[in-house]
Amino acid sequence: MAKTISFGVMHISVAFLVVWAMTGDWRIGGLTAVVEPCVNTVAYHFHEKVWKRNKSGGGLSRTVMA
Repeated sequence: MAKTISFGVMHISVAFLVVWAMTGDWRIGGLTAVVEPCVNTVAYHFHEKVWKRNKSGGGLSRTVMA
């Protein structure tokens, strides 16, 4: 669990620093650092659903059509 928390902190820190460096605005960097991991978590959930269905022989086309 400590490794997961450590990675989460690193992920948020990197997102913040990259966006802050690109925009020069720490507020946009902070907002991105909060929003991006949330969106990525939801995207990961759907990725896993597609991955499991594809692995069980359902195929990608059946997943997309459903």
